[in-house]
Amino acid sequence: MTKQRSMSNGLLFMFILWMSMGNVFAQDLHFSQFFNSPLSTNPANTGFIPTSDYRIGMNYRDQWSTIPIPYTTTSIWGDAQFLRDRIPGGWMGLGGLILQDVAGSGNLKSTKIYTSVAYHQMLGNTGLLSAGFNLGYAGKQLNISKFTFDNQWNGKFFDGNVPSGEVFQNSSIGYFDMQAGLNYSVFPSDNIYFHGGLSIHHINKPTESFFASSSSYNNRISPRSIFFIDGMMKVSSNVIISPSIYLTNQASSSEFVGGIHLNYSITGNSDQQLILGMYFRPSDAYIPMIGYQWKNFKFMFSYDATNSPLKYFNTNRGATEMFMQYDGIYDVLYGNRRQSFCPSF
Repeated sequence: MTKQRSMSNGLLFMFILWMSMGNVFAQDLHFSQFFNSPLSTNPANTGFIPTSDYRIGMNYRDQWSTIPIPYTTTSIWGDAQFLRDRIPGGWMGLGGLILQDVAGSGNLKSTKIYTSVAYHQMLGNTGLLSAGFNLGYAGKQLNISKFTFDNQWNGKFFDGNVPSGEVFQNSSIGYFDMQAGLNYSVFPSDNIYFHGGLSIHHINKPTESFFASSSSYNNRISPRSIFFIDGMMKVSSNVIISPSIYLTNQASSSEFVGGIHLNYSITGNSDQQLILGMYFRPSDAYIPMIGYQWKNFKFMFSYDATNSPLKYFNTNRGATEMFMQYDGIYDVLYGNRRQSFCPSF
């Protein structure tokens, strides 16, 4: 009786989890701090670095650690500007992204490696048009031995000696993937800057399945669109505010994230800044953020407080997310930077 109740609770949990995932992607890249993951948001962001010439970043997300299906995501990325002195009013960007995530009792491990290229062209004195794409390879592995299936339940426990009846063709798969995007930026004054773009992911609709191909089942990844707008406004000598919105859609699923964060200059210049913010994902989570910038280093921490029905199972604990970034300038080797596109202290 206790075991049956446990199974019923497990099924209820899985139903609630499935319902709560209607606005969130389970296996595609997902960061609440989307503005701190520029290359995965839009490849046209490659080399678009308003206050520096190159940057190296890392993101880490630990999601649902209090429930039976934890999900962790780690990414390391970097990009840089080049050909700044060869293209009139423009330059190129080159970058790379490594992503790895692990999910579920079957230890589904996904590793993705992308290389991205973008072109940026000034339009007059206050506009900038950017276009970019990336190419990459995705590999996934699954530990099939850790799975249990309904026909292995003998009324008391799952018997692993009973054949599952499931036929997995592979425990590991791989495929090539492609994304492309466009961005437009406008900076009418030294104190105002807006930046927006649209990207399409999985353009080539790669096939992803651990089972044999079937004419009755479409196992190709649907294209995913991502739209974002962010901005920076210097409202005083010590405060810069940054509103941002993010909207993505894939097949019948969608996600919206919006909010605002601010940078407060502790020292009166850009050497030390306190970062505070609040974002939200409707019907899913509130996302407070805190960060600190020390010279060229920036650190941010956010916490997804669940407000969907899943909160009854994870005690309102959704995800923790950490981000760090280093920004560099070429002036040691190549002379002073020629442009700065956003408000600064």
